[in-house]
Amino acid sequence: MNRTMNISLPESLRLYVNEQVERRGYGSSSEYMRELIRRDRSREAMRALILEGLESPVGGPADEAFFASLQKRAGDDSAK
Repeated sequence: MNRTMNISLPESLRLYVNEQVERRGYGSSSEYMRELIRRDRSREAMRALILEGLESPVGGPADEAFFASLQKRAGDDSAK
């Protein structure tokens, strides 16, 4: 179920959001904001994994496959 959330932005930020919507091809400012929130959640999850890793013993090489698996665990849709 989608719920509505209204936010107030100063004029400069409102103009920036509108510019990004147009420039990047989003359908609406809501779509753009949802994407920003998804990216922020992914970044937070990746940060938590990094902090967890810093506290764990060394396990293996930090190669491309290792980082791809971290992105997948963090929910990053761009991981391949």
